[in-house]
Amino acid sequence: MRPVVLVIPNWNGEGHLRRLLPTVAAQTLQPERVLVVDNGSVDGSVAYARAQGAEVVQLERNLGFAAAVNRGIAATAEPLVGILNNDVTLDSHYWEELSNAMGSGVSFATGKIYQSGGNNVLDATWDLLTRSALAIRCGNGLTDGEFWSQPRPISMAPLTAALFDRRVFEQIGGLDERFESYLEDVDLGLRCAVRGLVGRYVPLARAEHWGSGTLGAWHGDTVRRISRNQVYLVAKHFPQGWPRRLGWPVVVGQLLWGLAALKHGRGIPWLVGKVEGIRRFGSLRKSARAARSDDVAGLLLEFEREAIDLQMKTGADRFWSWYFRWTK
Repeated sequence: MRPVVLVIPNWNGEGHLRRLLPTVAAQTLQPERVLVVDNGSVDGSVAYARAQGAEVVQLERNLGFAAAVNRGIAATAEPLVGILNNDVTLDSHYWEELSNAMGSGVSFATGKIYQSGGNNVLDATWDLLTRSALAIRCGNGLTDGEFWSQPRPISMAPLTAALFDRRVFEQIGGLDERFESYLEDVDLGLRCAVRGLVGRYVPLARAEHWGSGTLGAWHGDTVRRISRNQVYLVAKHFPQGWPRRLGWPVVVGQLLWGLAALKHGRGIPWLVGKVEGIRRFGSLRKSARAARSDDVAGLLLEFEREAIDLQMKTGADRFWSWYFRWTK
């Protein structure tokens, strides 16, 4: 079995680490190294991580999730890289199950991740990206059931708790640090999909996610970054002539998400994020020109078909029902 290194980005998350690291120590497959990449914390995170036997890479300031992951990958050499949020707890077989799934043709794997509280409600399984540049975290908010207990190939893995073959990063590069935090995993997943790299959903690997542990799901800065990074996804990946081919889904999806932000009192951060994204749109589009693929439009359509099939099998989500109704 190939050695595994765990990379855990952290910012002022001592309380989360106190839940997570004991579950890492209890794994049936022990990682060769546990690396906490600390984004300039001022709490007791660093001292606690070291007391638990983890190695620590200390950054002078908060550079974001993507930069912390990249620093961790660069500081290691193990063939399998586990990336996980600090606000996760793991069943004891988590890394063993994912490692067993990393056979021929599998470049990454993730497990069945529940919301905290023991209520059998899912937080994450795998991701999809729509033509609107809005991501779907499949299963989020749904009660676990037989459908979610079937292993399957996937195109995108949320970086909540995922295992990667190091060669993925050698082939397509690390996380895009311009995203800072949020949707950097979707950007990575889309690059994997374009290259034909396939992942695996492993429901026997189970974890619990306390969810948006650093800022909160509808914190203003969370909304601003997600809003901005949605524009970044369009700039980086959408093909030439995208306004003609994909413009309507983008308009519908972005306005619907803006209404959701407004409902949560976050209309201004949504708008600020869009302005930030538009200001950098040209430079991102230019920098990604060589790597952009005309196959992206077809991939996004396939992802939407999968999302519609999921809605039919697991229950319709009101937000996505409106989106698909207006863009079909």
